[in-house]
Amino acid sequence: MAEQAHKHAQNEGNQGAVWNRIGFWAGPLLFLFLWLGVRPAGMSQEAIAVMAVTVWISIWWISESVPLPVTSLLPIILFPLLKVSAIGATTSAYGHPLVFLYIGGFLLAIAIEKTGLHNRIAINIIRSMGVKLHMIILGFMISTAFLSMWISNTATAVMMLPIGLAIIKVAAGTENEYTTRFNKALMLAIAYAASIGGVATLIGTPPNLVLAGVIRDMYQTEISFLQWFMVGFPLAVVLLLICWFYLTRIGFPLGQEILHGGHEEMNKRHAGLGMMSWAEKSVTVVFVTIALAWICRSFILQKFIPGIDDTIIAIAGGIILFLLPAGNGKGKGILVWEDATKLPWGIILLFGGGMALADAFESSGLALWIGGQMTGLSVLGVFLVILLVVAIVNFLTEFTSNLATVTMILPVLAPIAVSAGIHPFMLMVAATMAASCGFMMPAGTPPNAIAFGSGYLRITDMIKAGFIMNVISILLITVLIYFLLENLWHLL
Repeated sequence: MAEQAHKHAQNEGNQGAVWNRIGFWAGPLLFLFLWLGVRPAGMSQEAIAVMAVTVWISIWWISESVPLPVTSLLPIILFPLLKVSAIGATTSAYGHPLVFLYIGGFLLAIAIEKTGLHNRIAINIIRSMGVKLHMIILGFMISTAFLSMWISNTATAVMMLPIGLAIIKVAAGTENEYTTRFNKALMLAIAYAASIGGVATLIGTPPNLVLAGVIRDMYQTEISFLQWFMVGFPLAVVLLLICWFYLTRIGFPLGQEILHGGHEEMNKRHAGLGMMSWAEKSVTVVFVTIALAWICRSFILQKFIPGIDDTIIAIAGGIILFLLPAGNGKGKGILVWEDATKLPWGIILLFGGGMALADAFESSGLALWIGGQMTGLSVLGVFLVILLVVAIVNFLTEFTSNLATVTMILPVLAPIAVSAGIHPFMLMVAATMAASCGFMMPAGTPPNAIAFGSGYLRITDMIKAGFIMNVISILLITVLIYFLLENLWHLL
C-alpha cells in the first residue's frame, strides 16, 4: 500500500512539474497579451490592467509555478506601475483587519497545540464513544471537526492521524472482514472531518476570512463571528453526520462490530496525559472566553464597549497568552515570541493579495463591466445559478488551492450575482463553503493528502467516497444558501 502511494505521488510529481513549467510562462505571456492587445468595448484601461494582472496571478496560483505567497505579492509591483492604484492603497490591503483576526486566532491555536490541550480534548471525546467500530469513527470525527473549528485543518489532521493509526494497530490484532473497511473509513473520516469542521467558524479555514474581507471592502459590511456561525455550524453538523452515516453504513459498512482492545488503548493514552497542567487550564479559560466574546459581541459586549470587534477580541486573547505564566518555573509566558514564527505568514500574504485584487476589481470598474456581460444568467433562476457556482468551485478545488480559488473567484461572483438577480452574498458564501468541501482527490485538501499518505487508502477509495461526498455537499450548500441565508442574515 505504502509503495503504491509512493509511486502515485511520484507520477503526480512528474505531471505537476510539466504543469508548473507551462503555467510559469503562460501567466506573464497572457498578461502581456491582454494588457497590450485586448480592448473590450466599454472597459477602461485600468479595468483591462486589473483583468490582465488577475489572469497572471490566477494561472500562477492554479499551476503553483511560483509559491502562492510570492505570487500574492505581484499586485504591489504591478498595480502602481499600471496606474491601477497607488502603492499605499495597494499595500494597505496586506494589513487588513481580518488578517489580524486570523493572527489572533492562530496564536490561540498555537497555544492549544503547545500545551497539549488538543490531545486531551480529542482523547476524552473518543473515549466517551464506546468500542463499536462505527461509534469510534464518530468519536474521531467529532474530535477532529471540533478542533478544526479553531485550529488549521492541516494541523488537526496531523495530530489525529497518529491516534487513528494506534487504533488501527489494535484492530490488526483481531483481523476480520471489517478490519480493512474500518481502516479505510477511519482515515477518510479524519480527512473529511478536518475539512468539514473548518466550515463551522469564521476562523476555521482561511477562505472564510477571505470572504469576510472581500465583503467588508466591497460592501462596507462586516460578517461577524456569530453571523458566520449561524450558517456554518449547522452545515458542518449536518454534513458531518451524513458523512459518518455514509462512511460507516454505505461506503464501508461496519455493522455492530466492536474493537477488542480499543478501550484499553484509549485508557492508556488518557493515563499518559496526566493531570491537567496550569498552562492547559489557562489556555482553556482564554479559549472559552474568546469564543464567548465572539458569540456575544454584537448583542452584549458592544453595549458596554462600543468600539469592540472580533479582531480586537482575537488580538487581546493572543496578547494575554504571552502574559499568562506557563507555570513551569521558568518565568516565561504560555506563548513566547519564538512561537510566533509558527504563524502561517504565507497564508497572510495570500490574504493580502486577495484583498488587493478585490479592491482593484471595484475601483477600476472591472466588477461593473463583468456584471454587464452576465445579464443573461437571470433566466436560469436563482437555485440553478447557485448550484452551478457551488459545483464548479467544489470540483475546481480538487485540483487547486481552495484559498487561491476563493481569492480569485469572489470578486468575479459579486457582479455576476447582481446580473442574475441574486444578492451577491448568496453566491459568495456558497462558493466559499464549496471550496472547503473537496473530498475526492488527495490534492484536494491537505487533510486528504495526509490521510492518503497513511498507506491504507487507494486512489480509487478516495475518488469513490469523495465523489459521493462532493455531490452531497454541493446539494446541502445549495439548499442552505437558497432557503436559509436570506433569512438568517436578513438580506434584502
